[in-house]
Amino acid sequence: METRKILKVLVADDSAFMRKTISAILNKADDMEVVATARDGLDALQKITDYKPDVITLDIEMPRLAGLETLGYIMSECPTPVVILSAYTESGGETTMKALEYGAVDFISKPSGPISLDMDEVADSLVTKVRMASQVEVSRLKFLEFEKFKKSIPEFKALTAGQQIVVIASSTGGPRALYEVIPGLPADFPAAVLVVQHMSPGFTHLLAERLDQISELRVKEAEEGDVILAGQVYLAPSRYHMIAVNESGRKIIRLHRGPARHNVRPSADVTMESVAELYGCNTLAVVLTGMGRDGAQGAVRVKEKGGQSIAQNEATSVVFGMPRAVQEAGAADGIYPINEIRKQIIRRMRMVKLGP
Repeated sequence: METRKILKVLVADDSAFMRKTISAILNKADDMEVVATARDGLDALQKITDYKPDVITLDIEMPRLAGLETLGYIMSECPTPVVILSAYTESGGETTMKALEYGAVDFISKPSGPISLDMDEVADSLVTKVRMASQVEVSRLKFLEFEKFKKSIPEFKALTAGQQIVVIASSTGGPRALYEVIPGLPADFPAAVLVVQHMSPGFTHLLAERLDQISELRVKEAEEGDVILAGQVYLAPSRYHMIAVNESGRKIIRLHRGPARHNVRPSADVTMESVAELYGCNTLAVVLTGMGRDGAQGAVRVKEKGGQSIAQNEATSVVFGMPRAVQEAGAADGIYPINEIRKQIIRRMRMVKLGP
């Protein structure tokens, strides 16, 4: 009988209460054990050497050596999958986004601040993300260096019937993938782009701001009633499904809090299905790295309406779950490494035959 591997986890947090709480949550899982805890970054680095954990949970704000600096050392000197724990504040949120750029696999938002008495609310998510992080090939999480694009401001026009749209789905590892795709789209890109990235509340706004700073296109967190414009990128806000509708001859974005699909909201399937009905053959579905199956049903619907669908390949995906689901559904017109996805989007949008 095969013995199930027990994942060794190191918990780093400056709060003794949080170290105890996080450890208790993880130790309840039958496939993981907290082998050590650390009170700050320097303590964590020593414990990594001593215990060689499979996964590290890392608080972002710690004394002596903060989480971001600790993460930088980990990824350069002893690469290990890291899940960040962060309280959502403006500065904490920005640091968390930087942590994803430094190489963190994913993050958990503490429900009620640095010392959260209600960590049980995110217990299942924490266990799932630690388990998933243990399966990630750390070499795919290299530090991202951004090429600064000089932003030109194109003239935006409202999309009319028959014009083009791209819907991008991403989850775990998605921000890194989006950083490699969105900034490379040119200022005269002829389509609108809708993005569904699974993230905690507040962080989609920060991701949109970060992408906007380094992209030629305008990137914003979608708002209720936004008119869909060519050359603009709309990121679905956390906890809201994003759909495209036609009202009085204008294509606009509607947000709603309907039932979760695949346990996620926003769901890429929901967005893709609405877009497929509205744009038909002028739709391109793009499914990037992520855990689960979100995006597969939507890609199938896009194909049924005459549109196209592509996905990220396994070799460059942090987690190949979502792209694999599209492939298994027979809905992928091509599977490409992340550095080819942008080129494929541009080529397919230039070549698409506009409908009536």
